[in-house]
Amino acid sequence: MSAPRVAVITDSTSYLPPGWAAQHGVDVVPVQVIVAGHPYDETEDDQAQQVADALRDWQPVTTSRPSPSRFLESFQRAQDSGAQAIVVATLSSAMSATYESALIAARECGIPVEVVDTRSIAMGEGFAVVSGAVAAQAGADMDTVARVIRERASVTRVFFYVDTLEYLRRGGRVSAARAAVGQALQVKPLLQVVDGRVEKLDQVRTSAKAMARLTELAVEASTPFPRVEIAVQNLGADDRATSLAATLRERIAGAVVIEGRVGGVVGAHVGPGMVAVIVAPVLEAVTDPAT
Repeated sequence: MSAPRVAVITDSTSYLPPGWAAQHGVDVVPVQVIVAGHPYDETEDDQAQQVADALRDWQPVTTSRPSPSRFLESFQRAQDSGAQAIVVATLSSAMSATYESALIAARECGIPVEVVDTRSIAMGEGFAVVSGAVAAQAGADMDTVARVIRERASVTRVFFYVDTLEYLRRGGRVSAARAAVGQALQVKPLLQVVDGRVEKLDQVRTSAKAMARLTELAVEASTPFPRVEIAVQNLGADDRATSLAATLRERIAGAVVIEGRVGGVVGAHVGPGMVAVIVAPVLEAVTDPAT
């Protein structure tokens, strides 16, 4: 089978399950996480655990976008494989300058490149990327592949629970005052991604109530659609996430529910104990009018 004429590339914060990138021909450009001065590519196997341990020990953890040169290396691999155009899907530009790096690199590429800001993250980005890759493998042109990615990302909902707002405060995602109030009241925050930004959704008193609320949110988000794919992703909360995934399989008939972990980049901002639920409606297949 020949390579698609449109290559699909994403960054590592899409957190595709093991084997999915290879299966769908997606190249993954790593975002970096820096733990106590030591940089790790997010594609390295142990980086998430390194981040979780460092956060618990109050060691400094920061993140760094891929340089334009990292994207250019990926673009060159696509060209060498015979691609005639490239679509790059990145995490939300409101959360990272990764999108900007991809745009800079696109100007230097020898073939057309479309950079898509998914306005999402984790499998909110990942499900959209896979849909674009499927379209590319079916022969869709660059504009169609980019449209498929945008449309899938736009209807996907991302909800997540964090044990504390402290890590989001450290990363500047919430104010110090809000984090202090949350800690004083001992509430468990529930958040969501809205137009590329993290927003408060709800708060409960216990982690058990948080999992129940995530279940209800997933059911509500799934109800209008005949078919959905769901991802339950976590950092340092495998048992809680596995239990939640089992509940969702029971509650949402016909849904495909996958489980996985987030990497160090998201982990650096949300901290250990995070559980996310991503609900991605399955849209009708898009045919390419050029074929």
